[in-house]
Amino acid sequence: MSIQFHVQRNPNPLSQAQREAVLKNPVFGQYRTDHQVVCVWEKDKGWISAEVIPYGPIQMDPAAAVLHYGQEVFEGIKAYRWADGSIWTFRPHENARRLQLSARRLALPEVPEELFVESLRQLIAVDAAWVPEPAEEKTLYIRPFEIAAEDFLGVRAAQRVEYRVIASPVGPYFSGGIKPIAIWIALQSARAGRYGTGEAKTGGNYASSLLAQTEGNDNGCSQVMFLDAQTGTCIEELGGMNLFFVFKDGRVATPMLDGTILRGITRKSLIELMQDRGIEVQERKISLDEVRAGIASGAITESFACGTAAVITPIGQFKSFSETLSLPASGSEPLSLSLREELTAIQYGRAEDRHGWMHRLG
Repeated sequence: MSIQFHVQRNPNPLSQAQREAVLKNPVFGQYRTDHQVVCVWEKDKGWISAEVIPYGPIQMDPAAAVLHYGQEVFEGIKAYRWADGSIWTFRPHENARRLQLSARRLALPEVPEELFVESLRQLIAVDAAWVPEPAEEKTLYIRPFEIAAEDFLGVRAAQRVEYRVIASPVGPYFSGGIKPIAIWIALQSARAGRYGTGEAKTGGNYASSLLAQTEGNDNGCSQVMFLDAQTGTCIEELGGMNLFFVFKDGRVATPMLDGTILRGITRKSLIELMQDRGIEVQERKISLDEVRAGIASGAITESFACGTAAVITPIGQFKSFSETLSLPASGSEPLSLSLREELTAIQYGRAEDRHGWMHRLG
């Protein structure tokens, strides 16, 4: 890699006692580590600098393009401490390629895969002590992101961009533990339209989900499920996770990737794990009517959501203002929990990594 990282250590890091208090019971997204990565791109020069600096506020002009035109993309990835003390991450090249896909759609420069992976390694080199011990699914959640940093009021692609990486020690995404959650069906709002930004991991997609998410929270639901914007009949994904449906005959179905759904890395990995078991996985259009009829007849026996933050979460109900669709309690071990155990065992180094998914950071 031609660009070299300059490291400036934080002169006032949290004390060991303070850090250990945070790691004892980390709240998802509440605390940050002592450092951040900052890389700068300029249109005529490319990637011109790479630094690790103390964590702190971003100095930004009020006319910065990201504040006015929404040019920003991000990723989510975790660092896992194994029992021997080493630190690993999961499929980082997949995250790098997805960040490139998102950047391309938002007219931002693409971060080279090598720079992306090296930025993770550089942050862990100075903040390794922030990676929790492998207990109670604690990890270090890493947030790489790109923002349009040029001071310019005008509708065009920014000519100065910053790529940054921050990190936060986290525990389980759902504080109530692994139990079936209720999902709100968004009937009056859509997450993404055809040829839009649905496939990109950009803040606008999440902002547009918040109204429906709030509606769902007010009705006792943890997540919101969106239907396609074109017909309002086919299931796409949740506000922050992908979806799977398990059928009585053993097959599993998930909404197909058609440019409006995020290419979930956990989703992709679960498909591969299920295919390893000989399970037929169908990537196709799934209508709400099919799910409604399948739950009523017993043809659909299980549903679960997945993503980097939550890993896998079983679903117990789908709700809207007009109906509640309740999935039956399984008499045997649900597929979701079996897959969850297999995937987390790989991530924490307790099971063989036969696909070569894990990448050592420290």
